[in-house]
Amino acid sequence: MEQEKTYQAISGYLMLTVELLLLAGAILGIVMTHNFLFLIAIPVIIFLAIGFVIVNPNESSVLVLFGSYSGTIKRYGFFWVNPFFTKQKISLRARNFDSDPIKVNDKVGNPIKIGLVLVWKVENTFKAAFQVDDFQHFVLVQSEAALRKLAGVYPYDNFEDEEADLTLRSGGEQINRELEEEVSERLVLAGIKVIEARINYIAYSEEIAGAMLRRQQATAIIAAREKIVEGAVGMVDMALDKFKGKDNIQLDEDSKAAMVSNLMVVLCSDEAASPVINAGTLNQ
Repeated sequence: MEQEKTYQAISGYLMLTVELLLLAGAILGIVMTHNFLFLIAIPVIIFLAIGFVIVNPNESSVLVLFGSYSGTIKRYGFFWVNPFFTKQKISLRARNFDSDPIKVNDKVGNPIKIGLVLVWKVENTFKAAFQVDDFQHFVLVQSEAALRKLAGVYPYDNFEDEEADLTLRSGGEQINRELEEEVSERLVLAGIKVIEARINYIAYSEEIAGAMLRRQQATAIIAAREKIVEGAVGMVDMALDKFKGKDNIQLDEDSKAAMVSNLMVVLCSDEAASPVINAGTLNQ
């Protein structure tokens, strides 16, 4: 397979000087000899001028002669090449692709919306020009295909797949690294170097977003309740231990049960408890 090669072009300033000398010689010949055959030099000068090419910084010019790849100019400057060359300019600058969120199914089949941001640039101009039809469109299609594949490998979260150690929502750098590797493998055919690829948007699809939000809220409430109950039990146990060392306070089993019940209600309640003053005996 033919690879990229560098073309050593002639300085454009040198050829511009030659053309100016030819033009001056033709004009001088006509003036001095009145021989209009010197006008033949003008079409030649125009034809040679077609070979001038300007390459800006971080740009390249791919040269093709009658269907045969001749090389690529990557040095920036003013050059002259064979006028028969077909010249295709390809930018070598880094580019951003911020995809619109696409709807896919995660590992467990939940519809989600996911998007990525891709930073890339052309590294091999031969592959970019001749291996694919349109390398920019190729980048867009293949990056979205890689994103779809990655989304199908992992669940959005571990609510339904509790054994999942890695999820799209919490995978972070590891998920982004796998995405970057997958995109790079797909774009190497077009001579594209992936500088960075990462997920920049992820959410449940609209049809299940409300239900999943309520599920997340319920899970958070249950987790919070577990912590509250665990703390309340510890505080009640500590209070009973404190009473054991007090000789002037003796609690029977019924009193302990009542105190435990009251303390659990106070500590686990969502609202502040309203104090009630007991004006009777201790057990009433």
